[in-house]
Amino acid sequence: MAKYYDAISDDLRAWIEAQPMFFVATAPSGDDGHVNLSPKGYDSFRVLSPHQVGYLDLTGSGNETSAHLMQNGRITFMFCAFKGEARILRLFGLGRTVLQGTPEWDALIGQFRTDYHGIRQIIVADIHTVQTSCGYAVPYMEYKRDRPTLDKYWDEKGADAVPKYWREKNQTSIDGLPTPLCET
Repeated sequence: MAKYYDAISDDLRAWIEAQPMFFVATAPSGDDGHVNLSPKGYDSFRVLSPHQVGYLDLTGSGNETSAHLMQNGRITFMFCAFKGEARILRLFGLGRTVLQGTPEWDALIGQFRTDYHGIRQIIVADIHTVQTSCGYAVPYMEYKRDRPTLDKYWDEKGADAVPKYWREKNQTSIDGLPTPLCET
């Protein structure tokens, strides 16, 4: 049975922080466009307060989340228990992209690990609803370790390749919506 909360409690925060992965979902406004659902790993997610969360967004093949947030701000995060007691937790909110070189970046970056390669931006969301549900159909799965592939990829390409990649592949969504990286 689903339960709803106005804020992230200390016990839910601890549970969130123990999960090795999460999912983020966004969508453009209107009837057209693609809903984006992305799995995220690494130690990248932070509960910043009972009503605010953020994650360190690493450079990848698309930038859908950022484009959708720039358009309408809607975002949902989902966590699943793959071990232990069954649970699904969703965080519903309004988000924004925080870019490097801004005062907000400077205020937030200390909350995150910064030894990852290809750090692109921080996604921050103000949470208005927290929902838990049973998760009885989620399978047991074992976390072994993070994949080293992304860090190896950017090590081989070199630090100068990241901004070029942003210009070539991260300026618009697959639906042609601009991302905040267009403004840099």
